Amino acid sequence: MTTVNKIVLAYSGGLDTSVMLRWLKEHYNCEVVCYCADVGQGAELSGLEEKAHATGASKLYVEDLREEFVRDYVWTAVKANAIYEGVYLMGTSLARPVIAKRQIEIARKEGADAVAHGATGKGNDQVRFELTYYALQPDIKSPISAARTVLRITPSNPAAPFKQR
Repeated sequence: MTTVNKIVLAYSGGLDTSVMLRWLKEHYNCEVVCYCADVGQGAELSGLEEKAHATGASKLYVEDLREEFVRDYVWTAVKANAIYEGVYLMGTSLARPVIAKRQIEIARKEGADAVAHGATGKGNDQVRFELTYYALQPDIKSPISAARTVLRITPSNPAAPFKQR
């Protein structure tokens, strides 16, 4: 097993990242710092600090990335006419790299040797997160791939961690 001392987790407070937070703490026996990016989701941010600490986080960063997200990602995509199937602007997929970029910056500030996210493998979000991590810091550990293996989360079995062990 990979040794991890401190992880910065991209955290939304939802089911996936809350389960991931507990699993990371238990599996790696390390400090987990949570990080949530505000890219315009609004009310979903209320109560996050209390929830993160109650679930085991040592700290929570909530960063307002709305201006950077629109200026450097959304506006660029609009200018390039990047519309999926002619109707969908792909806001969530565009947000992952800006979230991961700031997560790496926080990992450096915190002295963390690993980063993680709650993407379950049902789409391409895990690829967007992990490619951004490795592009910005090739030596960073990202134990989420191991977590997917251990938790056995797959598109056909998203509730795997909640079934009897």
